Amino acid sequence: MALPLEGIRVLDLSRLLPGGFCSLLLADFGADVIKVEDTGAGDYVRWASPGYEGADDSAKSAMFLALNRNKASIRVNLKKEGGRDVLLRLVRDADVVLESFRPGVLDRLGVGHKAMRAVNPGIVYCAITGYGQDGPLRDRSGHDMNYLGLVGLLALTGDEGGPPAQAAGQIADLGGGALMAAFGILAALRERDRSGEGQLVDVSMADGALSWLAMVGARYFADGVAPRRGDLELAGALVCYRPYACADGWVTLGALEPKFWQAWCHGVGRDDLIERQFDRPGSETHRAMEAIFAGRTRAEWQAFASEHDCCLEPVLELDEALDSELVRARGMVAELDQPGVEVPVRLLGVPVKLSRTPGDANRRPGPALGEHSDEVLREAGYDDDEIAALKSAGVVAGAIAETRGTFLS
Repeated sequence: MALPLEGIRVLDLSRLLPGGFCSLLLADFGADVIKVEDTGAGDYVRWASPGYEGADDSAKSAMFLALNRNKASIRVNLKKEGGRDVLLRLVRDADVVLESFRPGVLDRLGVGHKAMRAVNPGIVYCAITGYGQDGPLRDRSGHDMNYLGLVGLLALTGDEGGPPAQAAGQIADLGGGALMAAFGILAALRERDRSGEGQLVDVSMADGALSWLAMVGARYFADGVAPRRGDLELAGALVCYRPYACADGWVTLGALEPKFWQAWCHGVGRDDLIERQFDRPGSETHRAMEAIFAGRTRAEWQAFASEHDCCLEPVLELDEALDSELVRARGMVAELDQPGVEVPVRLLGVPVKLSRTPGDANRRPGPALGEHSDEVLREAGYDDDEIAALKSAGVVAGAIAETRGTFLS
């Protein structure tokens, strides 16, 4: 069965998380994704990730595969003229180029959007950056937390009087960067079907993260009142929509609609609280609810939720969540076969389910650094002698089994 993006070739020059996750989505649905890595140690995520410097080889492999299954790898030295020629030759037969350098880096090397468009007017060129291709911060460095801080999202996350709370998932990197890039690429490809022309997809992780505040921003524009941490109804400001400590952990109550709130109140025998649905934390209602929740275990609250339809669920630790009936039933843990590895590598599965042409997390194993250099060059029209000459000149490099380095250097 043909996958939806079969026939689309993506040259992925990005490193680490935002670009890697974007091209992972495309690869899982059939796109031919080629990682264009340098002739040194390649994508940093091959080495280790922050906080995992002591990880063993299997853990590092799993972290790399989490972003790079179903991809190929070629090593090209873009600091050499011959390497830039190789890249432009690859661009001729590509549909998409994805990069995450600071604005202007590839232009200064002579292989930016204009140069690529000159050899392939249909190329869709997607650049993921922190602050976009223009604007006052275009050249500024940054990471997920910086973007969230600058667009107001971090300031609104957490309880009143407490510090801003960092999310465990990378909202700006993934939600503001990778997902927006994947959408932008697919939109540009669809438009190219009509016009035959490619275009530049400018994805700013700050812009993307700000768009997550669509409802909050709309309210501010309407009434002129800027919310502060602890003010947002859907971020803990209502007693009916909060996490609560129970006897052996935590649960979440999301009884936002009156029917769900009433079901909870009826279930706990506190009909007197029905009119207090929108009281705030710290109120008498909140203290009463804390006491009620503390009197039962997570399992008891799960049983309660099965009997009373009130949007109540336990807060699971990661290991519990990955072993849950829900995650198993939805196929959200995938097993990947890797050459030379007896036990399949377990990773998160494909989150988007298509009824006829579902994505496939296990089309091909994750690539060794430069594993497909020769193959990709041959497809681009280079013969064996030319490939040998490119390698001898340090323009490209072949496969290397192991990479070493430190992410923090």
